[in-house]
Amino acid sequence: MYDAMEAVRAGTEFDFLFGRWNIHNRRLREPMTGSDHWEEFAATSVARPLFDGLANEDEFRTDHDGGMTGMSFRFYDADSGQWSIYWADSRRLGVLDPPVFGSFSGGIGIFEGADTYAGRPVVVRFTWSRVLSPSPRWEQAFSPDDGETWELNWIMDFTRVEEDWR
Repeated sequence: MYDAMEAVRAGTEFDFLFGRWNIHNRRLREPMTGSDHWEEFAATSVARPLFDGLANEDEFRTDHDGGMTGMSFRFYDADSGQWSIYWADSRRLGVLDPPVFGSFSGGIGIFEGADTYAGRPVVVRFTWSRVLSPSPRWEQAFSPDDGETWELNWIMDFTRVEEDWR
């Protein structure tokens, strides 16, 4: 069972995510265009520890828009106190997105990295919040101007499916 007090130790901040989840997604259909057309869809996820807990993975599945499977890989660097997060999915087999890097403070995780979207350079930000609650939230935002402004483009609200997932 996830223990919120244990999560305050460095390198265990993602322990809240271990297990099976139903996910309500709200995603901006056309990011970086000025559009405000959002789509909503369901997904599932299962997350598990790797490398004695200093890394983890989760598998994301949805039937939305033709279906997709994706995976996040997270690695903790004890020297820097930072996590690196990588993403790959079935829409682009063999391609890992550039990583985002960051850490948690006060129960909020902020992770940023350079990428491109629709051929334009952007900074990507992942934000994990409500991690000490039964319904964690993940958000993704893009910045076309090195972090001066941000456009929120994806929100995931998690609901645990079962406690005993191993």
